[in-house]
Order: sequence, then structure tokens, then C-alpha cells
Amino acid sequence: MGKATGFLEYDRVDSGALSPGERIKNWNEFHTPLGMAEQKKQAARCMDCGVPFCQYGMSIEGMTSGCPLHNLIPEWNDLLYLGCMDHAYERLKKTSNFPEFTCRVCPALCEKACTCGLYDKPVSTRENERTIIEYAYENGLAGPKPPENRTEKKVAVIGSGPAGLAAADDLNRRGHQVFVYEKNDRIGGLLRYGIPNMKLEKWVIDRKLSIMEKEGISFLTNKDVGADVKAGELIGSYDAVIIATGTPNPRDIKVMGRDGEGIYFAVDFLRDATKQLYEKKLIEDGILSGDITPALGLSAKDKDVIVIGGGDTGNDCVGSCIRQGAKSVIQLEMMPKPPEKRREDNPWPQWPLILKTDYGQEEAIDKYGSDPRIYQTTVKEFKRDKKGKLCGATIVSLESQTDEKTGRRIMAPVAGSEREVKCELVLIAAGFLGQKEYLAKELSAELDGRTNFARENNSHKVCMKGDVKKVFVAGDAGTGQSLVVKAIADGKECAREVDEFLMGYTAL
Repeated sequence: MGKATGFLEYDRVDSGALSPGERIKNWNEFHTPLGMAEQKKQAARCMDCGVPFCQYGMSIEGMTSGCPLHNLIPEWNDLLYLGCMDHAYERLKKTSNFPEFTCRVCPALCEKACTCGLYDKPVSTRENERTIIEYAYENGLAGPKPPENRTEKKVAVIGSGPAGLAAADDLNRRGHQVFVYEKNDRIGGLLRYGIPNMKLEKWVIDRKLSIMEKEGISFLTNKDVGADVKAGELIGSYDAVIIATGTPNPRDIKVMGRDGEGIYFAVDFLRDATKQLYEKKLIEDGILSGDITPALGLSAKDKDVIVIGGGDTGNDCVGSCIRQGAKSVIQLEMMPKPPEKRREDNPWPQWPLILKTDYGQEEAIDKYGSDPRIYQTTVKEFKRDKKGKLCGATIVSLESQTDEKTGRRIMAPVAGSEREVKCELVLIAAGFLGQKEYLAKELSAELDGRTNFARENNSHKVCMKGDVKKVFVAGDAGTGQSLVVKAIADGKECAREVDEFLMGYTAL
């Protein structure tokens, strides 16, 4: 390492952030990167630990520890410290297709497994990654690099989220001709319409997509395979087909009054918020019509809002509602409040099961004066007015109990703990369950017990009826709901299997 004692000499310094009161005035990213000199010091904190769990990326007690992409983190930290930025970029791109995405939206599994973080603050790996990739763009290193040779193989990728884009990127680099089908009006899947602008501004996606197009990948929007496009046509026209549709079915809640007006899935709300930003930009630019489908006009303005779900999507809803001008926001979480420090049964380098206050919750605390999260609580009933519109909800406290039939621990309602709260908007952010059945039926593909595409012998090949052997699955469509970085990693693994299927061996 260039600075073997850096972790002893330098404290961790994070990028600056606008105050909650300032950043909620718009939908822009609100972090200000450190200067290059300071970022080099942060890279110097990487301690040459000998056993870099930061790049381990495997499961420990059911939780991923370290980077699923197995990024060569100690190497490019060292190169960043030394100022060898061209080489740092080369080592970063060796394993990562989209560092411009992960440096903004990844929860930094690498940092949670950092050896320096065992007794001190971990190395700021995610911000180091951002410094490297943005340097590469600013200095012409990240431009298009089309493959020098082409095979005669054609591959269709259904879905343009992180898994589909990663698979497409690797297979195109190998020389295959890749066509990406997207049901929405713009490419990006979850990155485009599932992650709000303040976490990932959409020009970042467009910048990378432009490069991928120049490298030879074809993108086809408004193409819902199984509905607008017959899946059989793809199977007949392509040498391989990859399903990368994510998990499009949001998990619902079944309580009285659920059908009332004003209750939406979080994914629909977040998609609509992004579409409204596009429409605003079209109007500001003097363009009367654009190439996007119209927004629904969902809004939290002047409303009391309940967000059901305490995860990242729920937090994104909190931040989005505040920017739209919500009167109040509460966030219901079924599980108990996590501890502030690791418990003894959750040791490093496991993922730390501790309390995290994210940007949306920080903004709610600043605006409304209290943490929006209410733990061990759920909705028992939605209240509607005479016109059927949502006007309130009955919420109830929960406690951990043992189910008499299954013996499993469950969160059960506490008798007599019901209370009424006002709300005109409810956003359900309770996770995702799996696939729309029409695509599976079109493909004659099998789904597993969680309605994800069933895979042959833990491979990426989809279990199919008949003798079709050219259909593969990548990302959440086969694994269930997960993280962007895990979807990218699974997309790369799928690309390797497809390449070997097409060529008899793989160079990926």
C-alpha cells in the first residue's frame, strides 16, 4: 500500500450534504463530493488488511458480507491514493459494469465488512468509487469501446433494469448482437422509475445508455413481451433469450377498506413522481409533447400520508412526499426498532443489524420535528368518507409471539392498542412477490413457489415445458427481490452462462 499507516493518521471524512431544509426544495442529488486531495487521504485509510472482506461478497448467516461484484477494492483504493487514476479506473471496470450507479444507490456492503470498521470508521469506499468513475468520464476514459469482432449470435434481453443491462453489456462486449426489450417508455427499469431523482439523477443513466448504444446495443422501449410482443417470436428469432424483468408484483396488504381511493403501491407512486419531473422539464423546454407516457398526477401535497414499510423504498417515499409538500408523514414498520450498536450474535463482518436513519427520515425529523417511523405497528383498517375517499386509518401495535400451528415467531396484534390517525394518502412499500403470470405462460416457463422463474439445478437456465433450452433468467426475476449491486452481479453470471451456451466456452 502507498500509505501503510493511513488508517492511523486520517479520520474518515464524508462528502458534504445540503441541510434537510435546503435539499427538499428540489429533486436534485444533494451530496457535494470531496476534492481530489481529500479523497486521496480517504483512500489512504485502506489498511492492507490481508483478508479483505470488503470484496468477499458471500453469505454469512444468510446475509451478504462484502461486495457481490467482488470489486478489487484494496487495489483501486491504493491506486487512487497514489494518483494513478487511469489504472484505478481499469481495475474498477474489471469487475463493475456500472460504478456510476452503485456509487450512488448501493448500501455499501463493502464498507459494512471493512476491517478498518471493526474498531474505527470504515473506509469510504463508495465515495472513492464515485471519485474514480467521475474522473474517468471527465477525462475521456469511460467513452464507448465497441467490440473489435462480432459473432453471428443474437441475444434478446427482456427488461432493462440493472440485471438486464449488466447481462447486455457483457454479452455485447463479447461480440454478440444484443437487443434489450423494455415495457416502459424509457430504459432503466428500477434505476429509472423505482429510485427517486435525489438518489440517482436520470442524466447519470442516460449518459451510460448513450455509451452502450454507441457500443452496439439496441434498446426497444414500449415493448411488453408477452403482451405487445409474443414471446414465441423472440424464441424463434434469437439464439438466446434472457428474462430480466425484476419482481414486478408489489406485495399487497389485506385489511378492511383497502379498495378505498387514495391507497397506492409505492412503486407506482415513485414511478409517477419521476414521470412528473419529465413532464415539467418538457414544459420548461417549450416542448408540448414528449416520448413518455403521461403521469397519473399522484401527489402528497397538503395531505397526511402513511407509508407502510420501513425499508429503502419506504424511505424513498418519505423523501418524495416531503418534496411534494405533504402535511405530515408517518412510516409504519412491523418489526421492533433495531439496536444502535451490534449485538453479540451479529458480529463483524456480518451485515450490521443496527438502526439506520436515512435521508428521507432525516428530512422528516427536520420538517415535522420527530422521526416518522413507528415500530411494531401496522394498519388494521382504512377509513373512507361518504364518497369512498381515504380519510383515516386504524393502526395497531404488534408484539412477537409464537404461532401455535407452525411454531414460528410472528408479529401479532396487541389487544386494545388500536388508535385512529388521519390520512388522505397511503403508500404500500411492503416489498415484492414475483412475476406477472402472462410472460411465464407465453414462454411456457415454470415459476417456483415464490412466483420467480424456476431455474435448472441452480443455474440461470429457466425450467421450460418442452425442449426449449435457450431461455435464461437474470437478477430478481430468478432470485426474488434484492439489491441493485446483487442484480448486476447476477446479470454478469447469467451472461457467462449464455456465452458458454452460445459458443461452447466463455471468455467472460
